Amino acid sequence: MGTLRDLQYALQEKIEELRQRDALIDELELELDQKDELIQRLQNELDKYRSVIKPATQQVHKQNDLQEQQRTKRQAISAEPTAFDIQDLSHVTLPFYPKSQSKELIKEAILDNDFMKNLELSQIQEIVDCMYPVEYGKDSCIIKEGDVGSLVYVMEDGKVEVTKESLKLCTMGPGKVFGELAILYNCTRTATVKTLTNVKLWAIDRQCFQTIMMRTGLIKHTEYMEFLKSVPSFHGLQEDILSKLADVLEEWIVFILKLSLHL
Repeated sequence: MGTLRDLQYALQEKIEELRQRDALIDELELELDQKDELIQRLQNELDKYRSVIKPATQQVHKQNDLQEQQRTKRQAISAEPTAFDIQDLSHVTLPFYPKSQSKELIKEAILDNDFMKNLELSQIQEIVDCMYPVEYGKDSCIIKEGDVGSLVYVMEDGKVEVTKESLKLCTMGPGKVFGELAILYNCTRTATVKTLTNVKLWAIDRQCFQTIMMRTGLIKHTEYMEFLKSVPSFHGLQEDILSKLADVLEEWIVFILKLSLHL
């Protein structure tokens, strides 16, 4: 049998071993939490693309099958054909209209809108900057059902009534977005909006909105193309095939591919 000193030494070794295991477990749990957080972020990104981009992309295909070759993740939301490339859009100067306290109101209105809340923050910021002030008197018609729409509005002050086929749907006050469907999906106005009081609005036109959407989409497409070209397995693929792959890539797929390259 070992001496008491030997037993104490063996016990200390076991205690140290357990301490190291506990430290390793803590480290692995921290790493697992970080990966869970990353997965959640990636899932949020995926949900964002599904909720905003895919419905618009489906609308594009219904409009014109030729637009498929120009489809990108953020470009598709405008639902109109484009012939721009990243060089063209990089030279486009968007208008800027100064705002004070209205800036936060517009941003919050967009984030509260089901059809626009999943836009990237950089896009929302550009939309806010491009919006210009518009005023209407009482009993004015801002939007007429069936008309072709070219503006999206954010209400800053006043009240409006929304009707469809002469039936009242609701009234809206400050901090609300309206007119977005015609811009997002290239459809005619789905309802009529009339003022109940004098109103102050902020508006952005279709061209500015499309430019913001397309520029983000083309930048992402270019980034994805550069990444795909760096993947050894794709070196033999033609440019047009890589471009189609870039069109359908989601950010979480890019992450997985990048991760696999480092394993």
